[in-house]
Amino acid sequence: MSTSSETRETTRTDTDGTTTDTTTTTPTGTAVRGTRLTLRAATLGRPGAAALADVDLDVPPGEILTVVGPSGCGKSTLLRTLAGLLPALTGSVEQDGRPIGGPAADRALVFQEDALLPWRSLLANVELPLAIQGAPRAERRKQAAAWLERVGLADRARQLPHRVSGGQRQRAQLARALAAGPRAVLMDEPFGALDAQTRAGMQDLLVEVLHGTGATVVFVTHDVDEALFLGDRVALLGAGRLVAVRDVPRPRDRAAHDDPARVALRRDVLTSLSS
Repeated sequence: MSTSSETRETTRTDTDGTTTDTTTTTPTGTAVRGTRLTLRAATLGRPGAAALADVDLDVPPGEILTVVGPSGCGKSTLLRTLAGLLPALTGSVEQDGRPIGGPAADRALVFQEDALLPWRSLLANVELPLAIQGAPRAERRKQAAAWLERVGLADRARQLPHRVSGGQRQRAQLARALAAGPRAVLMDEPFGALDAQTRAGMQDLLVEVLHGTGATVVFVTHDVDEALFLGDRVALLGAGRLVAVRDVPRPRDRAAHDDPARVALRRDVLTSLSS
């Protein structure tokens, strides 16, 4: 599918009169500039049951940050806090310097379970966030169809979710998450239930459809190889804290699997997770 290179700039004027460039959108509504997500001395979890303490983390616009750690270490809690579903117990959680006070349309959350509405076709599912934004019916249908084509589901648009495979449902969920042009995409082990071949294909598809959007991505996974393939940086969680954040050499390069720097980082991550 060919797409136009035409873009539309949007800005925000703050109360002090300062004009801030917030995002650029393509005719399909996809964001092409990300957002900064920041935690400062943040304790995360529920009252009386903190999962992570004293977290300092800065995710710059357009970065793909992967997050790994053992089960129960707070990975999903971190993601839900960034999504605005859980308030921080202490410290601050911000988007572009402003406190995150709840969910917002420009932060999309993608789960391991596809969460598609079973009574709506794939096309109608992808249309949903656009309908919530108030897009006219014809426009949202056009955008949803374009996204389904991008993820290779143009011929499945009228199918109900139970009539397609798990991998195809995840493709539809990815299309739905990106259709409304979010500036941040928060992904909670989205490929964890897929077989190895389908999972690799979904990783490549994610890289392909994110290309050019500039969206900031926080991607939680148990799979160290997945984390090192997708991430510009990898955050290691353990023992109720953020252990380290490491730069990934040659991210999103399949040929880098045997790169000595990547091999050394993989070894260090595995050692950290087992300690």
